[in-house]
Amino acid sequence: MMGETAGPMLLGFDVLWVATILSGIAAFAVMVAIYAATTVSDPMAKRVKALNDRREQLKAGITASTKRRAKLVQRHDAADRMRGWLSSMKVLQDSQVKAVQVKLAQAGIRSKEWAPAVIFGRLVLPIVVGGAMVIWVYGTDGFATWSPLKKYGLVAVSFILSYKAPDLYLDNKITKRTDAIRKGLPDALDLLVICAEAGLTIDAAFHRVARELGRAYPELGEEFTLTAIELGFLTDRRSAFENLAGRVKLDAVKGVVTTMVQTEKYGTPLASALRVLSNEFRNERMMRAEEKAARLPAIMTVPLILFILPVLFVVILGPAACSISDALLKS
Repeated sequence: MMGETAGPMLLGFDVLWVATILSGIAAFAVMVAIYAATTVSDPMAKRVKALNDRREQLKAGITASTKRRAKLVQRHDAADRMRGWLSSMKVLQDSQVKAVQVKLAQAGIRSKEWAPAVIFGRLVLPIVVGGAMVIWVYGTDGFATWSPLKKYGLVAVSFILSYKAPDLYLDNKITKRTDAIRKGLPDALDLLVICAEAGLTIDAAFHRVARELGRAYPELGEEFTLTAIELGFLTDRRSAFENLAGRVKLDAVKGVVTTMVQTEKYGTPLASALRVLSNEFRNERMMRAEEKAARLPAIMTVPLILFILPVLFVVILGPAACSISDALLKS
């Protein structure tokens, strides 16, 4: 019985087997790409439910009876239980809850009932995670070789990180959302200028811009849609603009809101003011891109020294070193 013929070898690996594995990975990647291309969804679809809930809340606040308003307030049982437990421990302050609600809105989380959950996480996570770390470090032999200072440092870091975990999560979401809104704001202002010059009202202009930019900038489209809804339902239009400034942690949006409020109050032309703001934001975005490009050589210095130059020296000097070594051995 003849043995199987081995394929060609390269660096100790069978070339045929490696080629087969790589072909399988490539075929799987092609299938994933086809699936992703055929199942593209509208990024605004997930945000429609939250906007509809906000519309219903505004309707209920204006037209609903007192009994219905109380029913809407008492829907979230879990949040109410956490709120009651925190209130009984006297750790739930109104200023703290309002600050968390602002951060939730800036992170794109519409339900204000999550504010007690964040405060509850600040209180419970250090007890759970920190307590587990104390048991692991001091109750077992997992860190027997560590010095007492290292053990204390590990426990202290676990307590601090577990306490700051909810805030770090919210800050990360706020940063990503703010960057996404900053990218699309100049285009949105250009469209607002066009809508204002075409004679559309403010709420209709916001609706139009949100519909046009919803796919490219879903976060900005969501904020503009919510602002348009509030402009249609709130009795004071200034409150809708101020809510937009509070939901987005961006100075540029605050400048737009200030312009909107001033034009609403004094009757100044909206299109010209928005055009000036759009040009400023575009220049700011261009300067930010130029700043990143100017920092690129300094950032690339360390990878160039650590990774590229050694390989370049090996490729250039390697053959010469081999030839000199062979010549010395022959002589």
